[in-house]
Amino acid sequence: MKLAANQPKEGVALMMTELIGVSRNIERIKELVVQVANSEVSTIVTGETGVGKELIVQNLYRMSARNGKPIVKVNCSALPENLLESEMFGYEKGAFTGANGTKRGKFEQANGGVLFLDEIGDMSLELQAKLLRALQDGEYTPLGSEKTVSTDAWVIAATNHDLEQDMATGRFRKDLFYRLSTVIIHVEPLRNRTEDIPVLINYYFKKYASSFNNGPPRILSRSTTEKLMGYSWPGNVRELQNVLQRLLVLNAHDSDVDEIISNGYCRRTCEGNEPATDSNLKDRITTPRNLKIPLKQIKKKVFQKIEKELIAYVLEKTYWNRTKASEILAISYKTLLTKIEEFGLNPHLESDADKLKYLSAMEEAGFVDSEPEVFQFVNPKKPYAEPHSVAN
Repeated sequence: MKLAANQPKEGVALMMTELIGVSRNIERIKELVVQVANSEVSTIVTGETGVGKELIVQNLYRMSARNGKPIVKVNCSALPENLLESEMFGYEKGAFTGANGTKRGKFEQANGGVLFLDEIGDMSLELQAKLLRALQDGEYTPLGSEKTVSTDAWVIAATNHDLEQDMATGRFRKDLFYRLSTVIIHVEPLRNRTEDIPVLINYYFKKYASSFNNGPPRILSRSTTEKLMGYSWPGNVRELQNVLQRLLVLNAHDSDVDEIISNGYCRRTCEGNEPATDSNLKDRITTPRNLKIPLKQIKKKVFQKIEKELIAYVLEKTYWNRTKASEILAISYKTLLTKIEEFGLNPHLESDADKLKYLSAMEEAGFVDSEPEVFQFVNPKKPYAEPHSVAN
């Protein structure tokens, strides 16, 4: 059964939630969360990166009878296939080189609670088959073991892939899709629900005001809000959050919003050069209310941004060969995997604009690429197709 997250139904009690928005899509999702949480059927949450899929999973968990029991997340794109299998199903001592003890898998850890399979579209076909058997039988066998382990985990998956297209090309198993997709909750990209942007701005400004010690919540002018509503937001809500945080950290004025979005403002000020956006900026910086500048906080954010872009660039150049990338970056394989998960990197998620950022970051750092790539811009994915029923 595939439910469309667009037309709200009457008579459904809505929950108190952090799913912020007033669009039909968000309102319908709020209703679906209540309905699905009561039934605990297998569910897939779909949508572009940054739309808030994990937040929906958290709400499903909190609204269900399993609230308070374990909720275990597995990032299917952050680990190699062999490690992902052992993470999911566990292993016995001696199952493989380095297995010096017994380890419980995520399925067992989530028993009685929720198993959240994030980025399931990146899971290999072989592991998809093993996952399907575990879901069908309600039991599985840990690596190196002869005993079976029963599981009572509510499985919720999320992906930014078009799984129907992946099935057509043979990259995702149809039987697994039908097993997981009793309900599909699709989150529209932010550019398709611009009426949510003012609500999100007010919510996050209030939320961030205390964190950044900038006094009362900011209020953007109407013209600035309209400008933000007209932006395409390729990074969706996550990108909007970053822009609002930069506005607060830098104590920037509304007139700086264009540079904040392009990140030119942050780059020039951090390099010590004079930003050319406003002739009165220097006066604003030297006013008494702006004398406290959280240098450590800004330094940390800038370093994390550069680190993310550099790691993403090396992964791109090595075609996501993590072993080779860890050697180039002079860090351990385990550290690289941790960084990939921390920064939410994924070989299928990086946009053309992001790739150009990585090139720019490398050039600014003094690296020379002997084999530059030519990135071709493609049309964005067509809007999500109209839902239709599928057999379970």
